[in-house]
Amino acid sequence: MTGRVAHPKVEKLIVNRWSPRAFDESEIAQEDLNVIFEGAGWAPSAYNVQPWTFLYARRGDAHWDRFLSGLIDFNQGWAKDASALVYIVSDKLMRSDEGSSDNHSHSFDAGAAWALAALQAQALGYHTHGMTGIKFGEAEALLGIPDDHRLEAAFVIGKAAGKEKLPDFLQEREAPSGRKPVSEIARNGNFA
Repeated sequence: MTGRVAHPKVEKLIVNRWSPRAFDESEIAQEDLNVIFEGAGWAPSAYNVQPWTFLYARRGDAHWDRFLSGLIDFNQGWAKDASALVYIVSDKLMRSDEGSSDNHSHSFDAGAAWALAALQAQALGYHTHGMTGIKFGEAEALLGIPDDHRLEAAFVIGKAAGKEKLPDFLQEREAPSGRKPVSEIARNGNFA
């Protein structure tokens, strides 16, 4: 329980999801990772092209240090204790047997997949923390991402640990945050 308050009809899994930085350094089973990615794969996408790819490393595997080095130093400092590190990549093109064309919603669709991954992880007892604190420009080369794809973001998966594991300046921030009220995020009619 996160202590957050929401309308009673809002799904509890959504309300209780939050993004800690303190992780317990435990391993994650490959089966659990596969279930998280399968959950993500059920996200909706334009024309059902499913333009996302999840590149991942598990803590201690042959890719871990290289994947960690793609994050900015600040994020490396706490992400190193997570169980898995995942980079979200989207395909900028809609591909078919007839050829390809620009995919306007590739980022939007990849974001939907990330959201479902976070919720599926939460349902399995894990926490996730998404981030754009990536060494963009370097990370694409490090991960072998082709030019017709876009590195969107990264996230870690793991079991939450006590905040005392973090430096003092992060301990005070290690709690679920609030959300803007609906009146600030939804408007009936035009933007302004």
